Amino acid sequence: MKKEKDYLFKFISNTDTLTGGSELEMFENSLQKFLGKKNIFCVNSAASALELIATFLNIKEGDEIIIPAHTYCATAIPFARRGAKIIWADIDFETRVIDYFDVKKKITKKTKAIILVHLYGYIVDVHKFKKINKKIKILEDCAQAFGGELNGKKAGTIGDFACYSFHAQKNLTTLGEGGAIYVKNENLAKKVKGMRHNSHCNYNKKRKFFWKPAMGNLDQDLKNSWPYKFNLSEIQCAAGSLVLNRIEQLNQKRIFRAKQIISHLKKIKEIKFHSCFEEKNRHVYHLLSAYIIPGKKINNDKLIEILNNKLNIKCIVQYYPLYKYPLFKKFGFGKANCPNTERFFFNMISFPFHIWMSNKDVKYMIASIKRSIKILKNKNKILK
Repeated sequence: MKKEKDYLFKFISNTDTLTGGSELEMFENSLQKFLGKKNIFCVNSAASALELIATFLNIKEGDEIIIPAHTYCATAIPFARRGAKIIWADIDFETRVIDYFDVKKKITKKTKAIILVHLYGYIVDVHKFKKINKKIKILEDCAQAFGGELNGKKAGTIGDFACYSFHAQKNLTTLGEGGAIYVKNENLAKKVKGMRHNSHCNYNKKRKFFWKPAMGNLDQDLKNSWPYKFNLSEIQCAAGSLVLNRIEQLNQKRIFRAKQIISHLKKIKEIKFHSCFEEKNRHVYHLLSAYIIPGKKINNDKLIEILNNKLNIKCIVQYYPLYKYPLFKKFGFGKANCPNTERFFFNMISFPFHIWMSNKDVKYMIASIKRSIKILKNKNKILK
């Protein structure tokens, strides 16, 4: 870490440009090498990548986009913004990601795209969805799954488009914010650099004076589409390259710790983790969530309350079904048939889980969860 900090300080002190320079090129090249695909470009967030994807798909009013209701809001907003009809898909209760059979039932002639969210670090079986209908575009939301794999292929390299997040909480980060986009189509990929930077380009014809009519030109990259300003700065790219150099080490640490916690709590029948130890699917455990089997003595609220109030371990629930939020209700997306989504959400728990946790913290959390369960089973026991 000290070497990384020293490098960034030196970079800030000596760099000639703070945007669009060699660090951007280096980081993009490194991402392409790591992911095994070209046509991967940096932007300032995964949400921005999704805005670009919605633009590339030429989303119009009435187009239907199938999106899991159990995800972060940024997955849906760019498509709703363009007037698409959001069709909420349920999750598979065992994998806790978008359900293949539910999606098949909800496809119509108007379905333009399906968004597969690799939530919690677990990879959706993209290949199955690609076989449904070749005309329907497959989008991979890899915000929580950088470095995850399916049959040896990295998350985000199987579908038609993908977005990645480099937010501060993600497996790979670029100083707080950042992201990347993957575009399979070669012609559309050529449009990304202009679309992410206000359509800046050079003049095609030779000019008598380099300062006339202007230093640079602006032109239309995509028919009937205005460009955006989604750049990632040089310092962020430099930081990203440094973290990318050790992303395998960081992900292995996540996987080891997740397995450690799951293994130590496997005898508690009330806690059901989504564990994935199969070779074909490399789960990179961005988060560590579990289903709490509700009963008279134990449920997720009681467990969260005792861990938070008595043992200073702050657990939460995550991903309120998107159709229940006022934002989506007010735009007409308040109805859904997603029973697994609701069953999981109203009985789930998300434990503290991040790369900075010490071994002492992990052991304390494991012991505290066991202790809390015992106390809830026997209310006469006093927590001291």
